[in-house]
Amino acid sequence: MTVQHFGRQSLQFLRQPILLSYASVVGKKEAAGPLADEFDLVSRDTSFGQKSWERAESHMQKLCYDLALKKAHLTMEELDGVFTGDLLNQCVGSSFSLRDQNVPTFGLYGACSTMAEGLLLGAMAVSGGFCRRVMAMTSSHFASSERQYRFPLGYGGQRTPTAQWTVTGAGAVILGGEGRGLRLTHGTIGTIVDGGIKDANNMGAAMAPAAVATLDAHFRDLNLQPGDYDMIVTGDLGKLGYELVLELMGRKGYDLSHNYADCGMLIYDLKKQDVHCGGSGCGCSAVTLCGHLLRQMKQGKWKSLLFCGTGALLSPLSVQQGLSIPAVCHAVSIKREEER
Repeated sequence: MTVQHFGRQSLQFLRQPILLSYASVVGKKEAAGPLADEFDLVSRDTSFGQKSWERAESHMQKLCYDLALKKAHLTMEELDGVFTGDLLNQCVGSSFSLRDQNVPTFGLYGACSTMAEGLLLGAMAVSGGFCRRVMAMTSSHFASSERQYRFPLGYGGQRTPTAQWTVTGAGAVILGGEGRGLRLTHGTIGTIVDGGIKDANNMGAAMAPAAVATLDAHFRDLNLQPGDYDMIVTGDLGKLGYELVLELMGRKGYDLSHNYADCGMLIYDLKKQDVHCGGSGCGCSAVTLCGHLLRQMKQGKWKSLLFCGTGALLSPLSVQQGLSIPAVCHAVSIKREEER
């Protein structure tokens, strides 16, 4: 059997999955940021015409996967699987959005790393010949996340300087085994890393060590350097986490200063929008990938991208019990066709 596993954590896809289509749906705050023109659909109504924030998030997912399917000229019946999850308890945002679709579904919980996790698992399924076409999808909604993890919006709680703003958005990517286009070539499976951070309003510091661990493993396992990629993007560490990754990777001998960005900083204007350290939530990296990063690659700006989704694996209960916050980071390598 041909070995596709390298080092402790990394994979090479000999049959490279193709990104058949991708779509992004966001709310009005995201449309006020610097990436406004790159999203497929913007809703000025944060409730998306629904009676609750949770229903709004499910509806947002429906809009997103309908767009992705339309772009690929596919129906839901032509997918062999969907890898999806969100931040809500028991991932109800995803399960309710798909409950009438009769599609094979893998429910995931990787917190804000869910988009990268879905892409990684979907790529394994397609590359291994177990599925012909799959979808990776996730979402988050500011109001539904605030209600679950922090306080109801009417409470008017004060946000700390290290806090981040949960993105209202959904992203979906359809992967297939045939065709031409952007290809998913490698992946690195993240490990659970706990840096001892207990402040639920400081996600950047909690997730940065996991991002560093995965980046280090990716480069070591595959004998690569940061310069082998046109762009390396984490999501969503925000300003503080971004600075920590630069510093910690520098201590390991890696210089990321020329080609590193973070989705939490890209999606909002940190000077003009009141988001403190930047964006967060499953939807942050998902819509930045599907609405900005892949478009830039398609237009020829970059030939290679390392997309690293970061997630803080906390719950309201674990925070109330005073536990520290474990985190994970999954990475996937995406290249343009001519790089194959």
